[in-house]
Amino acid sequence: MIQGLAASEGIAIGKAFVLPNWEWEMPEQKIDVGDLALEFDRLYEGVNRSKSEIHQMKSELDEAVGIQEASIFDAHLAILDDPVFMNEIQGIIQRQYKAAEVAVKEAIDHFVTMFDLLDDDYMKERALDIKDVGNRLLKHLLGVPEIALPTDTQPFILVVRELTPSQLIHLKPDVVLGIVTMVGSPSSHSAIMARAFGIPLVMGVEAKLEEPIATGDLLIMDGGTGALHVMPDAETVASYTELRRRQLAQREQLQSLAQVPAVTPDGESVILKANISSIKELEAALGSGAQGVGLFRTEFLYMDRTSFPSEEEQYEVYRAAAERLKGQTLVIRTLDIGGDKQLDYYEMPEEDNPFLGYRAIRFSLDRKDLFKIQLRAILRAAAHGDVRIMYPLIASISEVREANALLAEAERELEAEGVPFRGGLPTGVMIEVPAAVLIADLLAAEVSFFSIGTNDLVQFTLAVDRMNEQISHLYEPFHPAIIRMLQAVTEAANRRGIPVSVCGELAGDVRAMPIWLGLGVDELSLSAQAILPVKDAMLRTSAQESRLVFEELFALPTAQAITERLERFHAETALAAGKVKPGV
Repeated sequence: MIQGLAASEGIAIGKAFVLPNWEWEMPEQKIDVGDLALEFDRLYEGVNRSKSEIHQMKSELDEAVGIQEASIFDAHLAILDDPVFMNEIQGIIQRQYKAAEVAVKEAIDHFVTMFDLLDDDYMKERALDIKDVGNRLLKHLLGVPEIALPTDTQPFILVVRELTPSQLIHLKPDVVLGIVTMVGSPSSHSAIMARAFGIPLVMGVEAKLEEPIATGDLLIMDGGTGALHVMPDAETVASYTELRRRQLAQREQLQSLAQVPAVTPDGESVILKANISSIKELEAALGSGAQGVGLFRTEFLYMDRTSFPSEEEQYEVYRAAAERLKGQTLVIRTLDIGGDKQLDYYEMPEEDNPFLGYRAIRFSLDRKDLFKIQLRAILRAAAHGDVRIMYPLIASISEVREANALLAEAERELEAEGVPFRGGLPTGVMIEVPAAVLIADLLAAEVSFFSIGTNDLVQFTLAVDRMNEQISHLYEPFHPAIIRMLQAVTEAANRRGIPVSVCGELAGDVRAMPIWLGLGVDELSLSAQAILPVKDAMLRTSAQESRLVFEELFALPTAQAITERLERFHAETALAAGKVKPGV
């Protein structure tokens, strides 16, 4: 078994089709000074044809998976319009008298090498974008066709060194069972698109292979664990075939719960909402029975494009979501950029600790011009549904008041301009930093609701970067300190009579169900994939028993003890509901 990186869930079993590397080797090709104009014309024609192709792919992807995923190709168009990239090519042609295709190849190699040397995963992904765009331009300059995938109807597992968005756009999910890449990151554009298409993906297996995979080799891949088996024996095939059958059956069984109310056996309910970043994700969440949106991550509207989105662009997306929800709540989180989320077109300051630095509400309050554009768009969209605003990374009362003052200013402007909007929107805050927990009683007097962001809360409370492999084992969501913080926030909200939601990854962990029921949280906001498993757990978990279990948890001294108690309780409820057999 080869352990790769889990990038998109799902099990695939089938024969490999290995896509050859799309690389071009060209000899030095000098041109006469009199041919410079001709080479520039060839270059511009190739650029225009490449742009037309990218626009076409963007349009196709928009229809298939939604606006946010399609905006990946805005970054590709930006490269062809980037004066630094184009000046490099033009300079090689003009100063060194080289043919256009040679100049493009040298420019690609220059920028890719430069970005690959940087110890930054984000910049390495930009190197892949440049290679993708540059190779598309080379294809037109050389007049060669793209490498074709198999034309028969036999499904296959695609094996490629690195998968580009341009390649992925042409794949058909009913033919491509899964994808294996030699290199790449689960945070790459291609991984994002694979998840949107629902194609299983395992990445980064190159260093683990003893010999190359060949077309026709039988493969088993698990995009949920990163496992890859090359030429497996019959026993392994049978085992994964059964595992895949059970996964599909479980998925189908859970789907039957989509319209079942999320109520415990003893009659208590928790509202299950969705975390989304696009309209497509909203559709998937509603298909799983989501009762509204508890977290709309608006930063994805700002990423993979060439400039900040306009008020009109944002309004159209927010309005579409509000209308699609047909009266159900839409909680829009204002821009949470910074940390691991960067913008291609805006240079953030270099920081030693970016997660603790210039990000989220701090960025918005510093760039009030951009913040007000977003607030105006949200206010306008609120005329079409039940829209609420949530501020991220709040650590003080002054931040809330300053943000609300700007919101009131945006209302006055829209009213003066005669633009339709709905004012007086409920505003809430993300509880993500220990400071917010300690002043939760004060914050509760300023806002209409809390949403606990467990990802950052655990990270900041325990001083653990979970992306750091050396200390990731110390990232413990069930640490006693976290249990106490959750209780403190919930009690402060209850005293003030405002609702509490949980929107971090912990909300989707079925083992945590007795925590939420024990605390009496009002809502859980989850990914579309987590809604039904969490509902399934809720339907068999007694709220009364959960309160007793939570009292036990509060007295336990270690994360391990808390985790073991939660796992034992989860196993007991599954056994009682007939979900598992005794001894399994």
